[in-house]
Amino acid sequence: MNRDDKVQAVEELKETLVQAPSVVLAASTGIPVNTVNELRSELRAKGITYKVVKNTLAKRAIAGTDMEALDDQFRGPTAVVFHPEEPGLAAKVLLDFQKKNEKFQLKAGYADGQLLDDAGIEMLSKLPGKDDLRAKVIGLMTAVPTKVVRVFTAAQRDIVGLLNARRDDIDG
Repeated sequence: MNRDDKVQAVEELKETLVQAPSVVLAASTGIPVNTVNELRSELRAKGITYKVVKNTLAKRAIAGTDMEALDDQFRGPTAVVFHPEEPGLAAKVLLDFQKKNEKFQLKAGYADGQLLDDAGIEMLSKLPGKDDLRAKVIGLMTAVPTKVVRVFTAAQRDIVGLLNARRDDIDG
């Protein structure tokens, strides 16, 4: 790789990482290639990027950014994993894969300006996705008008109930 290619690769990686809502660094040393390829296929199907990067280029790409906290994690074979829109999706898939493959290692994570350890990556994996959040917002938006209608109709309903009870007393 010549110098111009390296400069271009660093710029592309920097642009990609800065735009990602979260990043997880992983190492798949000691895992059969077929198993890693299955993981890559699963990630690709969900729109998640899994990219093994050269450590020196990655360090240059994050230099001067908030992600510089990840600098120490770029040792040995390192894969950068992220989803362009959903911060927790990549972490969730990687944690599920790690449960099946003990040799698979999550080095660190990064989200919202903070370096994440294993516990932080697990918390990240529990974040709801965009579709879940949309469903909750729509649910909240429809719940308020429904409650307002119930409040406005409660008085009439109570009066009708009272009149029906009074009629039953008179008839009975």
